[in-house]
Parts: sequence; structure tokens; C-alpha cells
Amino acid sequence: MGLKEKLTKTRQIFSRLFSSSGANLDDLEAALLSADVGVRATQLLLDAVRRAHNDPKQALQNEIITLLSPTVKPQPMPAQKPVVIMVVGVNGSGKTTTVGKLCYYYGRLRKRVVVAASDTYRDAAAEQLGIWAERAGVEVVRSQKGQDAAAVAFDTIVKAIQQDYDIVFIDTAGRLHTRKDLMAEGEKIKRVCGKVKPGSPDEVWLVIDATVGQNGIRQAQIFNEQLGLTGVIITKLDGTAKGGVLVPVIMELKVPIRFIGTGEGLEDLELFDPVAYARALLGD
Repeated sequence: MGLKEKLTKTRQIFSRLFSSSGANLDDLEAALLSADVGVRATQLLLDAVRRAHNDPKQALQNEIITLLSPTVKPQPMPAQKPVVIMVVGVNGSGKTTTVGKLCYYYGRLRKRVVVAASDTYRDAAAEQLGIWAERAGVEVVRSQKGQDAAAVAFDTIVKAIQQDYDIVFIDTAGRLHTRKDLMAEGEKIKRVCGKVKPGSPDEVWLVIDATVGQNGIRQAQIFNEQLGLTGVIITKLDGTAKGGVLVPVIMELKVPIRFIGTGEGLEDLELFDPVAYARALLGD
């Protein structure tokens, strides 16, 4: 199933607007807000449609692509191995599942991947990660509940350096942006990474659940302030009518969307493509 099918719930919001030769701007505004595009982005998109005078659907699609394209960046692969990627997010965002999918994605690119089970708060977190890692065919450095999360990250990076791994993923505990203790732990993990491999983590990726819509943006802003995000992964696009939230995420954070999650399967993770997204959102 392609991205177009995954975004069906969101696209249905727009389908009736473009079924005739014209689109009422008030209805279009309501549709954009309903899809969680956000007030600021909605006004920019409406302005583009007004300027176009004809073919509002094409004008809207072009403007979405324009808004999303400047933040598209190539996938990181610095010369000095291993690439250390810290993955963060709130509880329930699909973070650990996403780490498993990332392992599978890079494994298929013939990269040697090892994962740090640095979620030491949640019961059976390491076991869940281990199941995903086994399915993806990668190794995991396990942890025990209550263990120092930064120490697990430290040990994993040391192992990766000694055994010539290409990528280290650090699966951290789900943390609310309002929990200062957990946010401080995230900062500690980041500091410890830099002690093993100077300059690391090379990437800090935030996993956002698309179904929470605009509520996720404030969370993301605080994660960015605290940890310096270098990328965002949007999950659960297949289960929401709020698929437009990708637009304000990029506008507000100025951080690239790296991947989008479109299902529960190991392969249901794909590189973000603004053109494919705009077409899937509005229909061809």
C-alpha cells in the first residue's frame, strides 16, 4: 500500500472541494484547519491560491511542496564511523517501533547497526526493542530497568567503535517535555555520547505521533530547545485525518522531516518526499 492510500483519511477532507471546477476559499480554509495544517500555514496556502486565480488544487500543491522542500536534507553518513543517532519522543509516539524500522531500513542498505536499549524506565522496554532488533537482523546492547541510561549508550558506542559498526541507534525512554528530570537525563545521554565519540550524537531525531496533531508541536519545540534536534520522524500517518500536521512541524521547528511511518509493519517507514506527500495529500 502506497503513501496515497495511507493518507486516505486526510485526503478525503479535500476531495469534495476539488470535485468541481472551483473551490470556495472558506471551505478550503476549513479543510486545511481540519487537516491540522495550522493557522499560519493555512493563511500562506490560501494566499497562494488567491494569487493563482486558476487551478487552486495545483496552486495549493505547489505551495505545500515549496514550504516543505527547503528542509529536505540527504541522509547523514559522516566519514568517521560509527554514526550515532539518538532517538527521542514522548510516551506512546511509536519511538521503539520506529527504531526497529530504522534498523531494518539501514540493514537493507548493508550498514552494520547496533542499538542501545537506553529506555531503562519502562517495564520490558529492552525486551520489546530486542524483538524488533531480532526481526531487523541487528544487535542490541540490552539494559535492566533502573540502569543508568547514559551508561548503556556509552557501552554501545564503545562496542561500535571496537567492532567497526556503521550506525548506533540510541533508543531512549519516552519522556514528557514537562518532566524536567527526564529531559535532564536526555541531556546527560547526549553529553556522554560526546565523551566516547567527540561531536556525537551526530543526529538527534524526534518521533512525533501524527494523531496528536498540533499538540505535538509544542512538545517538539521544547525537545528542540533542550536537545538540538536534527530531524523529525512522523508516525501513524495511516491512522489519522490530521496528515496536514507535517506542514506546521517544518515551519515551526525549521528541522527536516527524515522519515514518515505509514503502518505497523517492519517495512512501513519511508524517506520523506515533499512532492509525493503533497500529491498523496490532495490527490493526483
